Amino acid sequence: MNPLVLPRADHTVSRHQIDADALKVLYRLRKFNHVAYLVGGSVRDLLLERRPKDFDIGTSAHPHEVKRIFRNCWIIGRRFRLAHVKFGPRTIEVATFRKQVPLDTATTKRGQRTRSEQKTEDKEHGHRLIRRDNTFGTAEEDAFRRDFTINALFYDIASFAVIDYVGGMEDLKAGLIRSIGNPNERFIEDPVRMLRAISLASRLKFRIDEPVLQAITRHKSEILNASPARMIEELYKVLRSGVSEKTFKLLSKTGLLKYIAPEIEKRKEDALWKSLETLDTYRRQFKDTPKSLTNPILLGSLIEPIRLLNPRLHHKSKIHKENGLSLGQLTIAKRDIERLRQLLALQTHLVNPDLPLRIQATLIQRMAFNDALTWLAIHGTDFESFKRWATLAASSSSKRSVQIKRQRRKPGKRRLRRSNRNNS
Repeated sequence: MNPLVLPRADHTVSRHQIDADALKVLYRLRKFNHVAYLVGGSVRDLLLERRPKDFDIGTSAHPHEVKRIFRNCWIIGRRFRLAHVKFGPRTIEVATFRKQVPLDTATTKRGQRTRSEQKTEDKEHGHRLIRRDNTFGTAEEDAFRRDFTINALFYDIASFAVIDYVGGMEDLKAGLIRSIGNPNERFIEDPVRMLRAISLASRLKFRIDEPVLQAITRHKSEILNASPARMIEELYKVLRSGVSEKTFKLLSKTGLLKYIAPEIEKRKEDALWKSLETLDTYRRQFKDTPKSLTNPILLGSLIEPIRLLNPRLHHKSKIHKENGLSLGQLTIAKRDIERLRQLLALQTHLVNPDLPLRIQATLIQRMAFNDALTWLAIHGTDFESFKRWATLAASSSSKRSVQIKRQRRKPGKRRLRRSNRNNS
């Protein structure tokens, strides 16, 4: 089909808003005669005059062609190969355009499927739609295989135009989360899309298209078939978004929370919503997600208000397994649970103004100290204690930096060089 092409005069995206490293990748791919577009959420956010978190690129170049063009490139992924172009600590993700495989050719025989694929069977048809994700295609085909219309917009660096194959611009103006294709099929293909629809609506203040809401209601139990690792990652993204309270309330209203984390659904009370609201207030102080919002901080903001770490629940609940913790089928990393316990244990010390100097110095050296201080800033009520410890921590850090510099400047023993002269 012919796409809607908006020239530069008809949209607000500018090259000056795009990450400099992403521009390098776009221009270099074009130099080698490949189609290359800025794609997905970055285009959506730029059109909404929001700050994109990532700048992803779609291209006609295959992964190994991208690797030949960029020496600072690594190929990752199993089901679908992606190219990661590294610029110091930053990564630009480059994906080859993919094709939407027709339904009659998208499945494999039951005997050929892996064990994980067999677990996710379609209740209506007796099989799930297993995509061959390494089937490359055109930009148009790639647009139609994406999840929601507002995520399928492309920006062409050559013509400075926005390209829309799926009606994404119209939905963007209407503030609508609409599925590309039948949402019932799309949510069965990838149940995580239901969570993303809720998250997008909350973050952008958009309404969800009625067919999408109906499909979530019909297929909400399918979320149990999603990869636990992906689900944990998505939940942490929600908690870092600055709209976690709104998102979790909508997850509860649509019935998804019952399947994602039944422990939270059963114990949701005002304390939980207050905790998430406080977390969101802290997050919105920053343009970008601060490094201080670690997984233990996010996890604690979600589970501490409903006392999932309470030792008295150990024998009465299934959530504790060998000092671990699970939310539904999602197992939380033990290192995050242990760090959460440590930072919570430090809170009584941090609000004690009579703590001896020796103990203060010891606490600052604890691995969990920075997390404990962040927790005090977010959820604490003693602001004076936070300021005092923040000052002490800054002073300690400054002293350590001076000591490290002095150690580097300290001359070592000079090694005597053996003379090459012939003494004979």
